[in-house]
Amino acid sequence: MYLEVAQLSVQYPHRPQPAVREVSFGLAAGEIGVLIGPSGCGKTTLLRAIAGLEPVTGGTISLSGAVVSHAAGGVPAELRHMGMVFQDYALFPHLDVGRNIAFGLHTLPKPQRAARVAEVLALVGLEGMQRRFPHELSGGQQQRVALARALAPRPRLLLLDEPFSNLDVDLRERLAHELRSILKTAGATALFVTHDQLEAFAIGDSIGVMHEGALHQWADAYTLYHRPATRFVADFIGHGVFSQATVELHTEGGVTHKHVSTPVGELHDIAPDVLARLPLGQVDVLLRADDIVHDDDAPTKAQITRKAFRGNEFLYTLQLKTGETVMAHVPSHHDHQLGEWIGIKPQVDHVVTFESADVPIRVKAEI
Repeated sequence: MYLEVAQLSVQYPHRPQPAVREVSFGLAAGEIGVLIGPSGCGKTTLLRAIAGLEPVTGGTISLSGAVVSHAAGGVPAELRHMGMVFQDYALFPHLDVGRNIAFGLHTLPKPQRAARVAEVLALVGLEGMQRRFPHELSGGQQQRVALARALAPRPRLLLLDEPFSNLDVDLRERLAHELRSILKTAGATALFVTHDQLEAFAIGDSIGVMHEGALHQWADAYTLYHRPATRFVADFIGHGVFSQATVELHTEGGVTHKHVSTPVGELHDIAPDVLARLPLGQVDVLLRADDIVHDDDAPTKAQITRKAFRGNEFLYTLQLKTGETVMAHVPSHHDHQLGEWIGIKPQVDHVVTFESADVPIRVKAEI
């Protein structure tokens, strides 16, 4: 691995719990990793520790096989040859774009410095803007300048701390896709911190979900969504709720099968290997919004309690007669009213279950 974090811990003085607890993951050269999680989960502290801005109290950080951080010390931040893009871009307002980008290139001869500035400006799509000042640029353009400045010295690792947090939602999603393209074109190895799932999915080759200082899972977006390793990951990623289900043995025609019953109906077409792993008795099954299908002929009815328009679809929050709540993505031409009862059925391709927690069903806030 190009970047390897092994059993890393960061403990702040006078705080009872570590900010980062025994975190391990790796990034291959040219790979983009993303750390995601709620506020205060430790993702920014972990990023700062990798940059050399926070001392570590346990474990190691290695870059290209060489240890740069350990409990006894490490390589100073300025000698790690890492680039960093901050939330507020940290551009120098009194310098034009060209001099902002050239700030870290002072060791190069002037012709090479000018050539590199022009090269990274072309890379981020800002050709010919060397003489503009930061206040003359849009937020998205300022973010690109900050990225160009971080890439200009050809860092061994690029670190990005929520660089889109000051931009509007539509611009953030577009820039996230563009950022991935820029980083891949540059061949950069990068680690990105965000709290936004759409950004994480758009950018990351590998995504780490953090909570209370611990890394719950490090995997690609598909695996996180369909095969969450912990209950927290399952709850945090996507729109969905946990609902109690019953796994029972039924014998039909001399053949014994496992049946999985949920408040919205029985689950069918479960892969045999998944079905074999399900324990008998009460379990909590994760029902995501895309697992619930609107079907007027279905025997199970639910009342619409909330609806969010998403352009091509609605995100409905639905309450069953039993009081339980589920969510469903429904095509937007099915424009039902709040309070209306509609038919629903489960269509679960990837069954995700955990031991029954015996806790009230909780609906995640719509985002």
